[in-house]
Amino acid sequence: MRHSVDTGLFQRAAHSPSYFELTRGMGDGGRQIADFCIPCNPYFPTPEMFNELAKNLEMVLKFYPSDSATIAGRLARILRLNPATIAMSNGSTELITWMDHLWFTESVAVPIPTFGRWTDQPMETGKRVDMYPLQENNDFELDIDSYINFIRARRSRVAVICNPNNPDGGYLPKREIIRFMDELADLDLVVIDESFIDFVEVERHPSVALEATIRPNVVVLKSLGKNFGLHGIRFGYLVANPALAGKMAKTLPKWNLNSLAETVVFMLEEHAQEYGESLQLLARDRYRMGMELARLPELTVYSSQGNFLMVKLAPGLDGIALRDHLLSRHQVFIRECGNKLGMSSDFIRLVVRPEQDVVRLIDGIRDFTRARWDGPALVHSVS
Repeated sequence: MRHSVDTGLFQRAAHSPSYFELTRGMGDGGRQIADFCIPCNPYFPTPEMFNELAKNLEMVLKFYPSDSATIAGRLARILRLNPATIAMSNGSTELITWMDHLWFTESVAVPIPTFGRWTDQPMETGKRVDMYPLQENNDFELDIDSYINFIRARRSRVAVICNPNNPDGGYLPKREIIRFMDELADLDLVVIDESFIDFVEVERHPSVALEATIRPNVVVLKSLGKNFGLHGIRFGYLVANPALAGKMAKTLPKWNLNSLAETVVFMLEEHAQEYGESLQLLARDRYRMGMELARLPELTVYSSQGNFLMVKLAPGLDGIALRDHLLSRHQVFIRECGNKLGMSSDFIRLVVRPEQDVVRLIDGIRDFTRARWDGPALVHSVS
């Protein structure tokens, strides 16, 4: 069944349209969307937690939140970190914006493709962005030594790594990230964006947040919305030594977090077990979804440690056409990567979803490819 979709929404910004923008003109069809675009945890919060939030909704909406220091102190207790090493924000992009204003004075090195704000934000304020291209023929893997040599050759003053990387899900072992930080101890700043680190399963304790607190120029960025499946609340935080974290905390508004964010933070400790279980379920789904996609001869599926999978389409297939087909005919929303630096419309990113949603995705892709050719195409899965 075809639904009315304003595809012009995708041409108006470098990011995907919001769920609200997308569904506003779709009527009842908007409620049926399977969202493979926005990287969210489908298993957390649990239905019981949502019921608890609903019971307190009137109070949450009517009353002022505590100041950010109080909320950050509670989060520090859960994370077992010194409160002086944390600064909380209204989403991780708020932190990226203020990092740029506070610490990006000349130039920043960024591997591409990656999360677009790491290149867009400093370019918007006139900084030089030194882009280190990840190579498709190397499965978009980041070679730390080559990247360090690039940073030295370009004389970049700030260096960024997203681990796992977005959109490909590539992951660097903790020892390599620590080596990277120590090799660049003379830079103005080294940023490790760990927005998707909780989804890693190949290492038991992959985060370098604790290591960042004892280094002079390292900031680790975290995104609670992605981990907890609550993008609408807009909350994130950074971890750094007390001088860096304190400077950021003093720069941010005193009441930059809302009451809903505060309520969720204060719920987390008692629901830690459910959160751990959600990560196990997602890792299971990532494996199953990868296997199902790899069976389609038109797709190349890349290995990922994020809560998403990057896929390359066979020659003759276009990601924009696939995106529009899936949305209008199957109510499946995907991320086409043509507007990401270092990527093309041959690539799409698919968020890990439960099995019943994956069936809809696979059916929609098969429907799309049948309409374009009769014969099968050769493909492989990247391991």
